[in-house]
Amino acid sequence: MASQAMPMTAMTTGLVDSETAPHAAAASTAYVAELHTSLETAKPLWLRVEATGVCTGHQHFAWAEGIVEGLLPQKADLAIVEVRDAGTGEPRMLVPLMRRRAFHHWVIEWLSCGVCDYSAPLLADATPWTRQSAEAAWAAVLSVLPPADRIHIVGIPKEVGGVANPLALLSPARDSIHSHYGIAMDGDAETVVKRICRPSFVKALNKDLRRLERNGGLTLVEADTPALVDSIFGKLVDMRLSRFRELGRFDLLAQPPVIDFYRKAAHRGLTDGSVRIFGLRAGDMIVAVQYLAVHLGTLHALLVAIDQGAVPNVSPGLCIMGELIKWGRGQGFDYFDLSVGNQSYKEHMGAVKSVLSELCYGITLKGVAASEAIKYRGRGVAFVRDNPRLFKVAQEFMQRWRRLRAR
Repeated sequence: MASQAMPMTAMTTGLVDSETAPHAAAASTAYVAELHTSLETAKPLWLRVEATGVCTGHQHFAWAEGIVEGLLPQKADLAIVEVRDAGTGEPRMLVPLMRRRAFHHWVIEWLSCGVCDYSAPLLADATPWTRQSAEAAWAAVLSVLPPADRIHIVGIPKEVGGVANPLALLSPARDSIHSHYGIAMDGDAETVVKRICRPSFVKALNKDLRRLERNGGLTLVEADTPALVDSIFGKLVDMRLSRFRELGRFDLLAQPPVIDFYRKAAHRGLTDGSVRIFGLRAGDMIVAVQYLAVHLGTLHALLVAIDQGAVPNVSPGLCIMGELIKWGRGQGFDYFDLSVGNQSYKEHMGAVKSVLSELCYGITLKGVAASEAIKYRGRGVAFVRDNPRLFKVAQEFMQRWRRLRAR
């Protein structure tokens, strides 16, 4: 089904109804779009762009396949949009979205279900995007999406592989309250930590590493067999859940489907290399575990777990990251992505902070009301975070509440 692309100024009138067609095509001034409602129809192009284009480890086809198989809500539809150049017909990008039911209305979101830190289209190549071209491509995307009340896409990085993220260039895109951190790696692997990290971090790291060495030796263990994947990943789950219960914090790994998702992805990584798991062993104890997604020259640090009480006065989480920076550089990686979150250790390491963007706006009146409520809540959270005393009180309250619920 073909129809004229919807201009950005008309977004509030609603989206084009394309539910009745498995694939819907539409034309805009510069781009045409096609809607895929299943992974299978999008798979050939997805794998091609993943291999030769620009994306992050969060946009691997296998990662998305795991989301669809185990995490997609019951009242949700896939909405994967292929955008092509209107003149040449060549693919320009692939946008993995979903539509789900939320509080009596429909929302368009990223195909994430909580396990993608970043929302970025898979770009066919490194051709630069401008605001004008991004707006035109987004208009084509909107024209083929199924009817919805609002758009809400979070975790939008400003750049992907050095290329401007088209989603971040859109007029409705705004800076969110979330940031991500990363650190570039170069030169010799043996000296990389000393050269790229802050001196205070290097000093503390070397001190902790010496303490772990005295505890019976220090070994970075890669889970490179199915048995080791199950063993080390199991320790990661146990340590995280124990630690988060102690802190009174929520963790996605408290949900069995999420555990299954990450475990299956780790086993798949034994074949395609898309996921790596490492444990840091001190003596005969695993004191830290790091779960990583891998894409081209980037290591994405997704999950970390520590046994804080294993060795007194040691930070095993920082130790395993320091060891992985050295390992990663030795393997030819040039970027260590520390993911989303404002944890103090990231700045302590010397990682560079980047603010993430988000798209949050209504299409129908119902969607406008919901979007405004979400923005209001976000401003409230930002206000609390910017006031240390208030933030501490709120954090302590939430910790007590979660401990009570866990009993």
